[in-house]
Amino acid sequence: MSDFLQHECGIAMLRLKKPLQHYVDKYGTPFYGLNKMYLLMEKQHNRGQDGAGLANIKLDVNPGKRYISRMRSVDARPIQDLFGKIMGRFQDLSAEQLQDTVSLQHDHAFTGELFLGHLRYGTFGKNEIENCHPFLRQNNWRTRNLVVAGNFNLTNVDELFDVLVQIGQHPKQKSDTVTVLEKIGHFVDEANQELFDELKGQGLDNQTISERIADTLDMGSILRRASSDFDG
Repeated sequence: MSDFLQHECGIAMLRLKKPLQHYVDKYGTPFYGLNKMYLLMEKQHNRGQDGAGLANIKLDVNPGKRYISRMRSVDARPIQDLFGKIMGRFQDLSAEQLQDTVSLQHDHAFTGELFLGHLRYGTFGKNEIENCHPFLRQNNWRTRNLVVAGNFNLTNVDELFDVLVQIGQHPKQKSDTVTVLEKIGHFVDEANQELFDELKGQGLDNQTISERIADTLDMGSILRRASSDFDG
């Protein structure tokens, strides 16, 4: 974080490796992760940036409970606005409720283990919420979900867009971020289907197959395949 910040996007990622109760016991707050993300993003803030976004993922969540949360802002002070809105979700909770980490993680957004933050320095499109990262590609199968944020400019968007159309997709927008998201998503879908077919052939039930896919999906291979024709 000692590099001089210029006209560029900022990215911050944090993975909490201890249970939420650990941070309450050691630091006296369930918001250790959110506080760290605020500092990481504020440290990358520069005058040219015009938006901010934060995504949070909960691990090992039971079916029926939301496990991906996202909020974005294009306010004049986007970081403060973003975290103010997130923290505002907890303002009506009592001190006792804020110490109940099981209930917090079960019932409240932005209490998961994985955080991804982004500061937008716009080079494409208007300063609108829809152009702020992180971008989501959602699915009922956990291993087909994607949360993507980046600092990039693709120079062959038209070519990659045509590839997506040729494989049968109908992209909602021609932009580098949507193209990257859907290109990765295509190979995520392919890898999931290949593993599903293989495990189904072994006689496993669908629920067990989903768990096995989560354990064995090779994201490194997926990203290498998806980015093989990126230029920029």
